[in-house]
Amino acid sequence: MTWSGLLGQLLNGLVDASAMFLVAAGLSLIFGVTRIVNFAHGSLYMVGIFLAYSLVHMLGGGDLGFWAAVILSTLAVGLLGAVIEVLLLRRLYRAPELLQLLATFALVLIIKDVALAIWGPDDLFAPRVPQLSGAFMLMGRRIPQYDMVLVAAGPLVLAALWLLLKRSRFGRLIRAATQDREMAAALGINQAWLFTAVFALGSALAGLGGALQSPRMPASLSLDFQTISTSFVVVVVGGMGSIPGAFLAAVLIGMVKAVCIWMGTITVFGRDIAMPQFTLVAEFAVMAVVLVVRPWGLLGRPLAPSRSVVAAAGRLAPVTRTGAAGGFALFVVLAAIPLVAARFPYTTVLLVEIMIAALYAASLHFLVGPGGMHSFGQAAYFGLGAYGAAVMLKAIALPMEVSVALAPLAAGLGAIAFGWFCVRLSGIYLAMLTLAFAQIAWSVVYQWDSVTGGSNGLVGIWPARWLASPVSYYYFTLAIVAIALLALRNMVFSPFGLALRGARDSPLRAEAIGVDVRQLQWVAFIIAGLFSGLAGALYAFSKGSISPDVMSVNRSIDGLVMVLLGGVQSLSGPLVGAGLYTWLSDVLARHTDYWRAGIGVVMLVLVLAMPHGVTGIWTALVGLIGRSRRTSAVDLATAAAASRSGSA
Repeated sequence: MTWSGLLGQLLNGLVDASAMFLVAAGLSLIFGVTRIVNFAHGSLYMVGIFLAYSLVHMLGGGDLGFWAAVILSTLAVGLLGAVIEVLLLRRLYRAPELLQLLATFALVLIIKDVALAIWGPDDLFAPRVPQLSGAFMLMGRRIPQYDMVLVAAGPLVLAALWLLLKRSRFGRLIRAATQDREMAAALGINQAWLFTAVFALGSALAGLGGALQSPRMPASLSLDFQTISTSFVVVVVGGMGSIPGAFLAAVLIGMVKAVCIWMGTITVFGRDIAMPQFTLVAEFAVMAVVLVVRPWGLLGRPLAPSRSVVAAAGRLAPVTRTGAAGGFALFVVLAAIPLVAARFPYTTVLLVEIMIAALYAASLHFLVGPGGMHSFGQAAYFGLGAYGAAVMLKAIALPMEVSVALAPLAAGLGAIAFGWFCVRLSGIYLAMLTLAFAQIAWSVVYQWDSVTGGSNGLVGIWPARWLASPVSYYYFTLAIVAIALLALRNMVFSPFGLALRGARDSPLRAEAIGVDVRQLQWVAFIIAGLFSGLAGALYAFSKGSISPDVMSVNRSIDGLVMVLLGGVQSLSGPLVGAGLYTWLSDVLARHTDYWRAGIGVVMLVLVLAMPHGVTGIWTALVGLIGRSRRTSAVDLATAAAASRSGSA
């Protein structure tokens, strides 16, 4: 740990901070005006770096060619953002936040496969900028010249955005829409074109960030998820919609990472701690601390209430006799499927995966639907359950049955700790805090080699002998999932579930009549964690091994997609969504390399044509048939009355 080493790491931190700010500034700008949580923003960054790579080779590798490639990439990504806004997002501004998230996540899948088709699966390295390929000496350390250009890029973009927002009419319109977009529309501002212009500008900033990074890092298909998670953190830490806040947050996170790398391995109470490994989760730890202390971010403020009419969560109707009969018939069919397993051996394997996904999605729906709490980190409890079962089996040598029974307790303990902080927030801040805690849990699992196996995970997690055959484990999973789903359903319609829905629909009224809303939501958090952990334990024994991927951001988003595909307004929605999503992923993945795009297209069709999910179609048909019957009955009664009147 030398001072020259600290200086070098701080400069690297400023470079990373500048890159984070360029992307986060666009995301913050878009959210501030449109209130869209644009999950595809990381994909636009990825497209920017791929375009810069291609354009540099087309225009030549000289200085002029590189800077022309940067400008063209920025403009092209900005144009792509405008097209996305006009063709898709303009139709969703009055939709619930989670539906907007589903649409932008569908774009992530589509853009990833389009990039795969154009540029292939391999990482691509752009050449260095000729006149900036050298380095200079500072305190005995070589500092790349191009890094200093990137360090200057962040403050320059910040200054340009400040001038735009403070000194131009367009900037005044943006600030007005950020503070109260409904009032801005009432004053005659053309919201449609303002939103398009803002989305194009935000997308262009993402493209600029990607293009400028092309000489430093390879263009990779994994950049979309890597970038969007970090960008969300920067925006939330700085304060949603605050450009200076995003810059301050980016610098803070960059400095924290730089100091951690500089510290190296330190000894605390006789135990060696490798601080560079903390960089895997540094931004999420910073976000967790900031949101707990200052819920609206460093320079943010509470979001203005929206006057738009947004679809309510809806009333969850109790299961009718017809529905109960249908559920029992489905259970009977599932129980009979292994009878034909000899002819279709893969069927039971796929159905086990679908049933586990259904339980996982139902646990998340308990939070999102009756609880009204958005969570981006449900995979944490799924993973804690999976690792809890594996560790109890491998390290403690408990029987498999006992491990499955106790595994939800590990997830429940995590939900107790994380939920206590999370229920103090709401909306996007709640969702991002759940993501922060999930990433912290992932980091612990990823680095605790002696217990979790680290990045390699744990293997040899097999069921007991009496469950060794696929058919036996199928029936075991079917029984546990059925019991768990019935338990969740009963909780929804219990006095606790009714109080939870009341707190969701009107928290102020619930508090006025003596309901402790936070405690109620905390208990709901714990219940959802327990059932998610049970799903994770079943998953671990179905696969025979686990890795840190079981609690990654992707799995959390998969759960949200399942819930939204099926429909939030129905208890059967997450079950249908889990089955559809898992089946589609399996079928498309076995038949095409571009299966993600296929799933994305299906999602977009559902979002635009069936915003209430697949179960919403059935509900609409039942309602239509009921209205038709009532109309027919009224017509018959009217005709009979007219006939009697004529006879008289």
